[in-house]
Amino acid sequence: MLTTIPVIRRGFRLQFEPAQGCHVLLYPEGMIKLNDSAGEILQQVDGQRSVVEIIDQLRQRFPDVPGIEEDILAFMEVAHAQFWIELR
Repeated sequence: MLTTIPVIRRGFRLQFEPAQGCHVLLYPEGMIKLNDSAGEILQQVDGQRSVVEIIDQLRQRFPDVPGIEEDILAFMEVAHAQFWIELR
């Protein structure tokens, strides 16, 4: 998974929703409210960077978070299983 490039699935759109006070994934049938960690990770998903590059970027931004790599990988697995992202 580390070398794959995640892409937000077609039909989904990530945006900050002021009314919710957080990032959300919008899709035709509704909205998924994201916690802060999920929002930070998905903001890095641009269709250009691999999972390992996203991990490196977030590790630099949040150097004091222990186990950040495992958390990001676990989130990517869930996001893929929920069809929020595609892995290329």
